[in-house]
Amino acid sequence: MGERHRPTSRVSHFLIGIAYILLSMPSGNSAIAQTRSMISDLDMCNGNLGASPEIKIIGCTAFIKSGVDSAQLVAIAHNNRGNAYAARQQYTLAIRNYEDAIKLYPNYAKPFNNRGVAYEKMDEYDRAIADFDAAIKLDPTYADALINRGETYLKKADYSRALKDFDDAALIEPAAGAVWNERCWARAIIGELQKALDDCNKSLELAPNVATTLDSRGLTHLKLGNWNAAIADYDAALRQQRALPTALYGRGLAKLKRGDLAGGKADMAAARAVNEDIAKEFDHYGLH
Repeated sequence: MGERHRPTSRVSHFLIGIAYILLSMPSGNSAIAQTRSMISDLDMCNGNLGASPEIKIIGCTAFIKSGVDSAQLVAIAHNNRGNAYAARQQYTLAIRNYEDAIKLYPNYAKPFNNRGVAYEKMDEYDRAIADFDAAIKLDPTYADALINRGETYLKKADYSRALKDFDDAALIEPAAGAVWNERCWARAIIGELQKALDDCNKSLELAPNVATTLDSRGLTHLKLGNWNAAIADYDAALRQQRALPTALYGRGLAKLKRGDLAGGKADMAAARAVNEDIAKEFDHYGLH
């Protein structure tokens, strides 16, 4: 699926009751000062203050080194630090932190999911799926892990398994626009075009003006032969994300079909400038 950039790693941060920390600390002025410092580190690690990845790493590192007597809390801090490294595309460092989290708290599903996302970003799809399997085994209602596994199956062109994961995620979290978009994309590829259109429309009702969903609906219209509707959706997607290669390439194809040779070739060239393999990707979408 290349550089489509659909939501994949909707990783969540931890929420810890401050009372828990206060109760775990000894009394006295020095203990109060230490607790305040830990709370500050916790806020940075958790991103409660809108912290950048760099600030989150500083906060999580300080919290990990604070000596708090809870393997579970330290595991969560490692998970959050892993998320910050992943946001910086430092996936090897992210994976090390997820591994530390798993060692400290083996029943914690999030680092399995998040490590799977890191492996998926590194194109290690089988390892990613194994981690998503582990996360789902720990928490069968973990919709994010199901969506992420479905996306990885899409990249492996295993459409039946991808659709099953999206179906299950939609049952668990029907208000999440992302899952309907993912199912729309998968259905568009395999040719279930009216169902795909329904899914995309549902996704846009839940989350309007999302570039990747407009892109999915553009592909659906393209395969239906609705050139004007496809171009309108691709235009809207590119207003939200101007260098989205699938939208550029799809719009180029639609323009060619409509007789705009110059415009079509320009869009396709722009798409190849972002993703040199975009034409190969479209070869799998059943447009010929």
